[in-house]
Amino acid sequence: MRRWDGLEDIPSDWGRSVVAVGVFDGVHRGHQAILASARAHGRELGLPVVVVTFDPHPQRVLRGVTPPVLTPVGRRVELMEPFGVDAVCVLPFSEELSSLSAEGFVQRVLVDRLAAAAVVVGEDFRFGHRAAGNVAVLAELGERYDFTADGVRLVAEGETITSTRIRSLLDEGDVAAAADLLGRPHRVSGRIVHGAARGRELLGFPTANADLPPDTAVPGDGVYAGWLSRLEPVGGQEGRWPAAVSVGTNPTFNGAERTVEAYALDRDDLELYGLRMAVDFTARIRGQERFDSIDELIVAMHRDVDRCRDVLAAETGDSA
Repeated sequence: MRRWDGLEDIPSDWGRSVVAVGVFDGVHRGHQAILASARAHGRELGLPVVVVTFDPHPQRVLRGVTPPVLTPVGRRVELMEPFGVDAVCVLPFSEELSSLSAEGFVQRVLVDRLAAAAVVVGEDFRFGHRAAGNVAVLAELGERYDFTADGVRLVAEGETITSTRIRSLLDEGDVAAAADLLGRPHRVSGRIVHGAARGRELLGFPTANADLPPDTAVPGDGVYAGWLSRLEPVGGQEGRWPAAVSVGTNPTFNGAERTVEAYALDRDDLELYGLRMAVDFTARIRGQERFDSIDELIVAMHRDVDRCRDVLAAETGDSA
């Protein structure tokens, strides 16, 4: 699958294509319905499928606020490939782009650069200056510029799916419900950095502390069962371990900074500092608590680890 960063990256001899357009933050099951429709159009027409997505999130430019990011753009592109996408154009969202009229956007992006034969979007898709364009406007412009327009309902099993809804579930700590809408566990990723070293030296549970990009959508404070994965193979070896994950400010130690720390179950031999890691959240074990003593905290952590082990064993079918 090809990735183009900006319109200038698209080959000048690129032929006609089926184009799906949207932010696609989350590449959730609703977005997957858009990609499936685009793939069906591509097969029918015998044309490649191109996705146009935006980075940064349009709300950063339009409102000065970025919603918590479910999937960074690199992960977004990676998740699209299994759905039959041939190329992804990551379009920088700028003041200039936001000032284009609906017709200007269509002509500049969809017609002149991608020669769209069919355009697939979510049914609530808006585009152009002041969001003047919608699916009906897109269809009218399609008649003028020789492409069809398809507005897809973001629905799976009768439920409307939105990135906003998924963010809300994550805020509540309901990672299982979020995973159902995403079609996979929610993931955060970043480089492992040194923390306070309490886990290894004081508590007996060495943790990997993830330095996450700003605006990452992090689940609500608490303890979770999940998976810790090494994104950069070492010596050709991948790594993925069942984990207990703590999200929060470590209130027992009067912490102020919110962190994500993962303990690979029963492993104290991992050297992960400086590596890029991912944490996939499977289930919430409990909310964040403040304990009156370190001994109470250690007892709770043993209990948490046992529960995480049971949850993850049930997930994998491993009864050992």
